[in-house]
Amino acid sequence: MLELDIYFQRDEFSLTIHQQFPAPVTGIFGASGSGKSTLLALVAGLLKPQQGTIALNGKTLCDTNSRNWVPPHQRHIGLVFQDGQLLPHLSVRNNLLYGYNNIAPEQRRFSLDAVVELLEIGQLLERKPAHLSGGEKQRVALGRAVLYSPELLLLDEPLSALDERLKQQILPFFLRIYDECKIPMIYVTHAFSELEFLTSQRFVVRDGGLHKNAISSSSMTRT
Repeated sequence: MLELDIYFQRDEFSLTIHQQFPAPVTGIFGASGSGKSTLLALVAGLLKPQQGTIALNGKTLCDTNSRNWVPPHQRHIGLVFQDGQLLPHLSVRNNLLYGYNNIAPEQRRFSLDAVVELLEIGQLLERKPAHLSGGEKQRVALGRAVLYSPELLLLDEPLSALDERLKQQILPFFLRIYDECKIPMIYVTHAFSELEFLTSQRFVVRDGGLHKNAISSSSMTRT
């Protein structure tokens, strides 16, 4: 379980969050600039809150009072961004193994073969990212994150660069990842239709806070 009790400020923007995230898949919705990506950056350790605590599965990642701070590379959290951020000089196979090779063998929960089969990317292994479609890049990025065997997967608008046809192809893979790998996810998007497909546990970032059950398909314009 992820637990947040934090205050963050940058220039005129501030974010105050006191929330637990027990659901297998949690959806975070909000307008551009509302703080969705900032929230993920705080969880991942890419930003530090001015005040508060962050804990994951009972382990304190940040406590400003005690000055306890776990750096990003020790948090064992996977991130998938909207552009995939694959390493262009590496093959798909070596992109997939990038995080896998940087964790101890006893931490590895999944095999390359299992993830490749799950995401249906076996035919892509020897290609370079420049020769992949947008949907293929996102599946590879998702596979790389899973092979890192994270305790939590953060998804920052992972489908925003794709057209509707590709979105409908990729969305089911996110549910397959949880169903078969049991990795909890926080899914950030500005497209409410994606959250409707993935989860009923939804929040909206608005006015510097996180609001539960504040959105529905009838009250939001889908994008």
